Amino acid sequence: MADTVIAEQLTFWRRSSIRRILQGFLAVFVVIVLGVLGYVALGWTPFDALFMVVITISGVGYGEVRHMSTISERVHSMLVIALGMVAVAYTIAGFVQFLTEGEIERLLGHQRMRRQIEMLTGHTIVAGFGRVGGLVSEELALAGLSFVVIEMSLERVAEIERLGFLYIVGDATEETVLREAGIDRAQTLVTAMPSDALNVYITLTARQMNHAVMIVARAELPSTQKKLRQAGANHVVMPAAIGAHRIVSLLTNPTAVEFVELVTTRSSLAIEMDDIPVKHGSPLAGHSLRDADVGRRTGVIVIAVKRADGRVEFPPSGDEPFVHGDSIVVLGRRANLDQFRRQFSI
Repeated sequence: MADTVIAEQLTFWRRSSIRRILQGFLAVFVVIVLGVLGYVALGWTPFDALFMVVITISGVGYGEVRHMSTISERVHSMLVIALGMVAVAYTIAGFVQFLTEGEIERLLGHQRMRRQIEMLTGHTIVAGFGRVGGLVSEELALAGLSFVVIEMSLERVAEIERLGFLYIVGDATEETVLREAGIDRAQTLVTAMPSDALNVYITLTARQMNHAVMIVARAELPSTQKKLRQAGANHVVMPAAIGAHRIVSLLTNPTAVEFVELVTTRSSLAIEMDDIPVKHGSPLAGHSLRDADVGRRTGVIVIAVKRADGRVEFPPSGDEPFVHGDSIVVLGRRANLDQFRRQFSI
């Protein structure tokens, strides 16, 4: 409930300066109505009463429409002047606040961002910019991949703006928000909410909206993995379990862990690992790993081969020809991987 209120406050029409301007216009309207009714009650025609109220509030000073011969008319005119000045001043203060807070710039920025999001295709949607979602977003940015963050928290939205990421303010469990983030055009959805229930609901909603999108879901409890799979998640990641496994590996086999960190961390030697599918028309189709001579021609190391029928060859034998649907897990420097993709991937 609190998150929903925060999200509403972030919308344009719920900003404090906009509310003040609307309240000011309402106050001016009320003064005009009451002023007209007062003059009409004193025997004026409706049009003369309206004209008198308008020139009185605006301070134009054309002069009275008719001579004010009674005290009641003069007292009423003074009330209209006083209340009108207050209402107009309140409205002007709202405009000043609107300009000084940079509302116009922020609105234009949001419109530009919305247009950028509408132009994205094959991008990633990150639901939740918390501890896990923030790290995922930073890694996506380092990899140069296009992505959109969905977040509700005011403090986190400010951090997203500081980092320059594209974002949508709203509840990722709602179809309208996912549609605004481009779920129908997205390639991947990462649901990184701290609540397993929210991740299940987001996964279920996204899968119904896009049957082809790959969904990577975060889970905290082992019992949630099955629910996420049933909801449509392609992959389920348990950060706590991964962290525990990493700690035990450091205690039992630190050399292997250090080697993996060395060859997979971008800051170390720029070495990466990738899973590259064999597509229709690929030069690899119909040829074996031995015939392709991938290592000598591109400088990458083939770690494993995942066959279309589900088999995994580790290490690969090198004798069985590749077919459409197979994929190759390779390791190498970024430049070598790029060369491999240019030469063997279509």
